[in-house]
Amino acid sequence: MQIDIDRDVCIGAGQCALAAPKVFTQDDDGFSELLPQPGDALVGPMVGEAVRACPVQAITVN
Repeated sequence: MQIDIDRDVCIGAGQCALAAPKVFTQDDDGFSELLPQPGDALVGPMVGEAVRACPVQAITVN
């Protein structure tokens, strides 16, 4: 599974980090980023919830 965050679109709402805290975090500027070693959390249902929760659709999963 490939997760991409369009940092040009991200507004730093943090909904992804709230929905899937084992996969997403926020950088020092408040923008979303992937945790370095999300492991098995990538296949969990919370990733899909994080994609749906993003108010600007900055996250894509392939």
